[in-house]
Amino acid sequence: MDYLWDMPSDVTKRLALRMKNIRKRKKITQKQLAGRSNVSYATLRKFEKTGQISLESFVKLTMELGVVNEINELFTKSVYTSIEEVINENS
Repeated sequence: MDYLWDMPSDVTKRLALRMKNIRKRKKITQKQLAGRSNVSYATLRKFEKTGQISLESFVKLTMELGVVNEINELFTKSVYTSIEEVINENS
């Protein structure tokens, strides 16, 4: 899927939807997840609705839902768009 024309809010809303789906699949209510993750219920509700959340709160939710490894793997694989990037990385 090509996300070239996405706005930042499009990306955050997709992340929020994925997190919401994981929460529901695990049969955890918003209130339960908020309590377990130490993220306020209002923050979690806002995140699931708008995609807006602090990075720290987002990580807390991923930890509680058991998907923090996916966050830890972000940006670990080099993606090059030019030969110059390859050369610069090894300089």
